[in-house]
Amino acid sequence: MPFYPKYTITGKILSNISAVVGGREVIEQAYLVPKWEAKLRRQALLRNTHSSTAIEGNKLSLGQVSALSEGKDVIATNKDKQEALNYIEALEKIPRLAEKGKIRAADLLNIHRILTKDVMQNSADSGVFRSRQVFVGKRIFDGTGFKDVAEYTPPKTEEVPGLVEEFISWLNLDKTWETSPILLAGIVHYEIARIHPFIDGNGRTARLFATLVLYLSGFDHRRIFALDDYYDRDRQAYYAALKTVQQNNGDSTQWLEYFTGGVAYSVNEAKEAVLKVSPKKRSGQNIQVALTPKQMKIVEYININGRVSNKDLQGLFKVSPQAVHKELAKLVGLKVIKAIGEGRALYYILI
Repeated sequence: MPFYPKYTITGKILSNISAVVGGREVIEQAYLVPKWEAKLRRQALLRNTHSSTAIEGNKLSLGQVSALSEGKDVIATNKDKQEALNYIEALEKIPRLAEKGKIRAADLLNIHRILTKDVMQNSADSGVFRSRQVFVGKRIFDGTGFKDVAEYTPPKTEEVPGLVEEFISWLNLDKTWETSPILLAGIVHYEIARIHPFIDGNGRTARLFATLVLYLSGFDHRRIFALDDYYDRDRQAYYAALKTVQQNNGDSTQWLEYFTGGVAYSVNEAKEAVLKVSPKKRSGQNIQVALTPKQMKIVEYININGRVSNKDLQGLFKVSPQAVHKELAKLVGLKVIKAIGEGRALYYILI
């Protein structure tokens, strides 16, 4: 049976979407210099990583996640550290994880493989559909001892591949992408959580895939929204919203009311951050500086390390000194970076 989502566009959903559109328009029209865009993107990456893994019980602080991202070690379990590093890797790979309209089940499996690398109890369960039945539950004390209580039993194991294929077939339809990207991301998030295709890591995979949809739709092309942070602020509300779909016989209206509210909250936070760092427009400065992905990667590298040399980028991009010089010269011409020193001591910093 083909997948088709069931929901109603309510006044609350319309109000949330209106708030999202208004906030995003402010962000898109603001004059945002590359160094600040890179900083906002990095902040969103760290917050999303911290929040999405914390929801699943990871004990790292935001500061520890930031330190790990810079190659520093922190005092924590290997599992917690690896989970964070995996999520960072997946977020950094967002532009390359899938192609709009050509998404494959293999892409979903690859995302799970990245997120669960070296953290699964059985490494053979990473990047593959589950081979046995699982349930979502919680541990309670019944007066004599602790016991596990099932709150949700996902579809049968043998049904998972077919359900995923039906879902992805729907996701690849041109008509599907005519849906508001905000609603589409919410539908994707819930459906992956509902199918529960993996032994573990379903929540992280669902949240990461929703982020991917927002990117592929062009909605969050800057990657500066921290939606996972919203879920972590009130986990009980998050779980309660997910449960409403099952309680309402597959109708996801209440979940989408919650989800669109979360997007509105996250966009507003990003808008306030952009307005704080966005300089007033001056004559000849009304247009944002458009950088290629490679150029933005250079800006992000300088943001983290303070400076960059030609040699640093040769190692980063695996290209010749001449190719690196060409990219650096473009950024100098755009007045994004400036050169300091000369000869072998030459390096570049952000303006």
